[in-house]
Amino acid sequence: MKLKPLGDRVLVKRLEQEEVTKGGIIIPDSAKEKPMKGEVIAAGPGKIGDDGKHVQMHVEKGDLVLFNKYAGTEIKVDEDDFLVMREDDILAIIEA
Repeated sequence: MKLKPLGDRVLVKRLEQEEVTKGGIIIPDSAKEKPMKGEVIAAGPGKIGDDGKHVQMHVEKGDLVLFNKYAGTEIKVDEDDFLVMREDDILAIIEA
């Protein structure tokens, strides 16, 4: 199934967090926090501003992003978990 976000919404796949700390301690699933980093899978066309002009999206497919801890709505598509969130919930683009 393909999803195409509308307006200023973005489809993000969370990046998995490390299971072992630098000191070698294994973190159990119950103690893990949900990661706040993810990869943009798809982005909508943008939104219409207050002045009636089209506002382009700042993120695009393939960008690694940092987002708010409680951002977006979790969805499951074909056994994969995703987040659908507004572009405003994205705090930064992670550059390599």
